[in-house]
Amino acid sequence: MRPNEPMWKERDRFILSKGHSGAAVYAALALRGFMSDKELENYGASGSLLMTHISHKIDGVEFSTGSLGHGLPFATGKAMSAKKDRKLWRTFALLSDGELDEGSNWEAFMFAAHHKLDNLVVIIDYNKLQSLASVANTLGLEPLVDKLEAFGWSVKEVDGHSLKGVEQELKSIPWTLGKPSVLIAHTTKGKGVSFMENKIEWHYKSPNEEQLAQAIYEIEVAYA
Repeated sequence: MRPNEPMWKERDRFILSKGHSGAAVYAALALRGFMSDKELENYGASGSLLMTHISHKIDGVEFSTGSLGHGLPFATGKAMSAKKDRKLWRTFALLSDGELDEGSNWEAFMFAAHHKLDNLVVIIDYNKLQSLASVANTLGLEPLVDKLEAFGWSVKEVDGHSLKGVEQELKSIPWTLGKPSVLIAHTTKGKGVSFMENKIEWHYKSPNEEQLAQAIYEIEVAYA
């Protein structure tokens, strides 16, 4: 990454399709020097560019997302463009499991496999919860691995809380020449926070000051 040259033509592209997780990307960009830590304090404030759904107004962000199902089609187009121009940069897209309810994703899955876009990598955050209910009770995805393989993708699974595990899998992409890659990252919503873990209400709910302090303490203890 080049903080002083965010539009460097040979950069890999990262598309956060689950745009409501933009805070994590903003924090990562701050760590890499794209903005100061102080700027993060403006997240979600009235008039701030650090919107609660990720915005391309921020250097280092490729595409504004929020309406689910848009990220993968866009990422597929970027990967297709790189192939046609014989460029070596790759495109990565992070999707939520719930947004796989959107048909636009499955059209993109078919398109990418048909065009042998092995420069495209998808990570699915498979925490099994969405909006107001579980994924299984809303619109079941299983057998997800079989479906993705049937669509022509090279598929692997990983513990999404193991950063080393995720990194290890991504080091060897593409896993199959001529096939796009999809990594299913199994996660638990609210992992490491006793009152949040696997609780559907925390998909939207914000903690009060006491709960925030407890959450930070529990995460620090868990990952010390």
